[in-house]
Amino acid sequence: MKVRNSLKSLRGRHRGNQLVRRKGRVYVINKTQRRFKARQG
Repeated sequence: MKVRNSLKSLRGRHRGNQLVRRKGRVYVINKTQRRFKARQG
């Protein structure tokens, strides 16, 4: 999982990416291509 300051650009890299808020953190998850996982901050 990558840790980034901004997830907006990472979300656009694959159309399966979803922006999700969990426990005060923002994540990018992808059910089909797992390598696109990222967390903000």
